[in-house]
Amino acid sequence: MEPSRNYPLFGGAFSSILFPGAIDVSDFRPVPNNQEVFCYPVTDQSLIVELLELQAHVRGEVAAQYHFEDIGRVQGARAVQVESVQPLNLENLALRGYCQEAWVLSGKQQVAKENQQVAKDETLNQALLKLPQYQTDLLLTFNQHPPDNRSPLGPGNL
Repeated sequence: MEPSRNYPLFGGAFSSILFPGAIDVSDFRPVPNNQEVFCYPVTDQSLIVELLELQAHVRGEVAAQYHFEDIGRVQGARAVQVESVQPLNLENLALRGYCQEAWVLSGKQQVAKENQQVAKDETLNQALLKLPQYQTDLLLTFNQHPPDNRSPLGPGNL
């Protein structure tokens, strides 16, 4: 098994440790400049790291819900359900000196992918780190499809 690796993000501005098997999606298709996207073909999971404009008008768990619902809106989700929102302990974060608040959200969205007509349930776990000195909301989204909704995902059909 390939070991986890430290992967530079956004041109080396910071980095993340990725689990074995991560594939950089930008090697296969265009990815917006404010995103880093990785997929795990064996499990049909993905990790998205996004640098977003700071949403100073929303704070606390409402901020986490705001971004979750916004992603659902952008993806055309037919249903969006927040299951839990919890604060993250800032002392446990590498960005603790820059982060004003941090939240983790778990929820489900019903989304039809690409040209598919049938919407499938997708579990999303998001971490939101608010970085006001950089006017940035850092959003990490981990997508996971239920086992019965997995589709073969590999470099050939990314």
